[in-house]
Amino acid sequence: MDSRTGVDYVVKLDQVPRWSDADYHPSDELSALVGDPLSSHANGLIEVSTSRFPLDHAINSKLYLWRGHPWNLEVDAVVNSSNENLDEMHSSPGLHATAGPGLAEECGTLGGCRTGMAKVTNAYDLPARKVIHTVGPRYAVKYHTAAENALSHCYRSCLEALIDLGLQSIALGCIYTESKGYPREPAAHVAIRTVRRFLEKHKARVSALVFCTSTASDTEIYKRLLPLYFPRNKSEEEMARSKLPQDVGDENGETSISERRIRIKALPDLPVSTATVPLSNSHGDSNQDDLQLAFTRSLSLNSLIDPLFMTMTKDPDQRRKEQWERVAQAQAGWTWAKWLGLGNIGGPPLTAAEEDSLHARYLARSNAVNLSEIAEMKILYRGGVDDEGRPVLVVVGAHFLLRCLDLERFVLYVVKEFEPLMQRPYSIVYFHSAAALQMQPDLGWMKRLQQILGRKHRKNLHAIYVLHPTFGLKAVILGLQLLVDGEVWRKVMYVERLLQLFKFVPREQLTIPDFVFQHDLEVNGGKSIIPDPRTRYITN
Repeated sequence: MDSRTGVDYVVKLDQVPRWSDADYHPSDELSALVGDPLSSHANGLIEVSTSRFPLDHAINSKLYLWRGHPWNLEVDAVVNSSNENLDEMHSSPGLHATAGPGLAEECGTLGGCRTGMAKVTNAYDLPARKVIHTVGPRYAVKYHTAAENALSHCYRSCLEALIDLGLQSIALGCIYTESKGYPREPAAHVAIRTVRRFLEKHKARVSALVFCTSTASDTEIYKRLLPLYFPRNKSEEEMARSKLPQDVGDENGETSISERRIRIKALPDLPVSTATVPLSNSHGDSNQDDLQLAFTRSLSLNSLIDPLFMTMTKDPDQRRKEQWERVAQAQAGWTWAKWLGLGNIGGPPLTAAEEDSLHARYLARSNAVNLSEIAEMKILYRGGVDDEGRPVLVVVGAHFLLRCLDLERFVLYVVKEFEPLMQRPYSIVYFHSAAALQMQPDLGWMKRLQQILGRKHRKNLHAIYVLHPTFGLKAVILGLQLLVDGEVWRKVMYVERLLQLFKFVPREQLTIPDFVFQHDLEVNGGKSIIPDPRTRYITN
């Protein structure tokens, strides 16, 4: 333990690598943009002519990424994510125990703190000089924009407090809590872009800013997202053009809604109107003259005010009504699909924002429930990597027992398993062996699942390797290509036997059920392989 402070060890900034000095490795996202015929045509990338976050070596030299507690760092200020009462129970774990009892006593005198705001105390036994306390928002999908802006305001309030105190270095942890349900990756986007916009304006007043992570998943998220907002070279800057979200906020990093903007049109240089309105002059006093002058000016101004001033582009109720009408019209044209048992494949396509919102809602639910009974069915599980190092998801069709399965809970499990893998290019291996007799979900359900998985799934999916396809399955996949999503289902590659599959995914990278080997022997005879239990399974 450091003799001057209450922490077990003190880390100086020169012991933490700068973001600009970190080793650069070309990411999988960058390599996926070129050279891959299966993924290059289907990524759905939106090219931007100019970089929204250009390369800036001066800003990068001030940025650090470190896994550990902020209060172990020797910086001017550390940030504590707390609740409105600033009590010890809801503060960053371990902070009060390290800082000593004086911190809790001073927090009790502050009168609490509102969401998005910041309060400052002394650091007591910490190596830092000050602790900046802030309160993160509670997340709900229907208030997604409000939560984003409140979280953005948390980071900006902390940074503004740093400058107001005349301090220059700060360590920031992740300002969100699991109890408030904020998804980790969207929160990281908000944090990083807010910090970037702040440093663009105040880089001369900040000498060091450290992003601190406490878990491996947070560290992986920040390593993946930082190059988008703080590119270290031209390659990362080019990658960011196509990989950044469509909405990266305004000049402060906050999300702005066009419907809520106040539109003010500049008054043109027109001569002042001399028209007056005759009024009765029964009293002839000065008050009547003042009233006539004010009325004349109001008429002149009314003729110059833009009718869009302080109005919305469209009434929300009217817009919602039109959306319902579009859905009804689209579904009416697909009634024949329901008659044929294909499910509900009608309806207009979701916008990018609607897909993101839908995915975030399901991801939050999947992280909040126990899905162990779905995992035990072994319908979907993670494999190793394919021949080019992409992670692999394995799907076993024969284990998909529709009569015994809660489809809604299965969708939650799918979202949870797909989420860490589909952040970069990945592949799917589907064993259709002995699955022809099982009931399968309809096309409408498949369409809904793809909407829930969202754009990253479509963009980063490299290939779907289908082993032992049947004529019926090929007909279904053709229907998926034509009626559901051609971008995804044209990536299907049919594989007739295991030996062909091992050309794309090495044998030692797959956990293969016994009946798949047996089915392969029965279907392909001498052309197949003999199972070898020594290499069939991989160890975790």
